[in-house]
Amino acid sequence: MSESSPESGPASDDAAARVTPRPDAHVSVELEPSRQRQLSWAIFGTLCGIILVWKMGTVAVWAGYVLIALGLFRAYQLARSYMFPAGTIEVSADKVSLPLGVHKPKPLVVKPGEVTAVYFLRRSVPWNHAAPVLVVELGERALLYPRDWFATEADQRRVVHALVAQLPDAG
Repeated sequence: MSESSPESGPASDDAAARVTPRPDAHVSVELEPSRQRQLSWAIFGTLCGIILVWKMGTVAVWAGYVLIALGLFRAYQLARSYMFPAGTIEVSADKVSLPLGVHKPKPLVVKPGEVTAVYFLRRSVPWNHAAPVLVVELGERALLYPRDWFATEADQRRVVHALVAQLPDAG
């Protein structure tokens, strides 16, 4: 924390949080997604689908099969979330490690110079992602990290500040 100034008064915790990390600093943020969505869709989709197939007519039977398939797919995603731990975004002076998804086993490891842009999407967010979405561009490729994959929005900002400090034109 910085010393107090006569004009601005004592330094606040917000001012300390806005300080951009040094380019040689190591930032590591573990993703913390919720399993609640997969669990609820696995239970709801499978049970409602079974009820539709069992008790309803032809059209509802097909809708039931779709719900059963969706429920089983979400159950598969839930099982993967227990098999593979959540990924970690790591930024250092010599490498950037970016998970390809929440529970994907092998992260993408690149050099800091390969990151071409880092920014937030706040308004034009895909319908199935929570805003803001952290976007990391690697040339033609863009990786999306929605807000609900992080413990706090401050973790997203830490990653952005660390990556921006590593960009070639940032220095």
